[in-house]
Amino acid sequence: MILKRLKLNTNLGEPTNCYIIVDEESKEAMIIDPGGEPENIIYMINVLGASVKYIYLTHCHGDHIGGLKEVKEKLGGKILIHRTESENLKNPAVTLNYYIGMEDIELEADSRVDDNDIIHIGNIEFKVIHTPGHTNGSSSLYCDEYKMLFSGDTIFRGTWGRTDLPTGSMEDIIDSITRKLLILPPDTICYAGHGKSTMLREEAPIYLELRPRDY
Repeated sequence: MILKRLKLNTNLGEPTNCYIIVDEESKEAMIIDPGGEPENIIYMINVLGASVKYIYLTHCHGDHIGGLKEVKEKLGGKILIHRTESENLKNPAVTLNYYIGMEDIELEADSRVDDNDIIHIGNIEFKVIHTPGHTNGSSSLYCDEYKMLFSGDTIFRGTWGRTDLPTGSMEDIIDSITRKLLILPPDTICYAGHGKSTMLREEAPIYLELRPRDY
């Protein structure tokens, strides 16, 4: 397996993490959250000699979908998003594209996923975890074989995602983290939508013991 993290500029002031996963045998690839700078994503896929099977959106905010249109047009691949979030994708009041000075995305999702759905990139298996809170249709991807979690803006190193934006909910995000993510193996590496990666065992005390992360 090949995993690449691209820190993409989205005019938000903080880079958005875009992840590229490639199955080395089949050369099938998945792009997670093409937030901006599509030329960098396209370049990396070409360097890796990969074929894009899926473009997965953890949620619909503009800083996570800014490069979607061009990446889709140049590289193909099916756009996957949680069923609830597929409706938000068409709603500027939720995507907040205008907030970062980008046009509305006019693409529809190719497929809508649900909680516990399984998707494959070659022989690599991922489980969809519906993690509402940042938005009501936010989702995460978990790979048991490699102990990897792609959490979007649900959980970060030392904190959780914003809940004060449309369809967000503090109650839901804490429930998603404690009941859906922290039940995963403690040595799972969490690759978040912004900032550095972390390990779930390092984040658990924040939510389960109500104490700060031990940096």
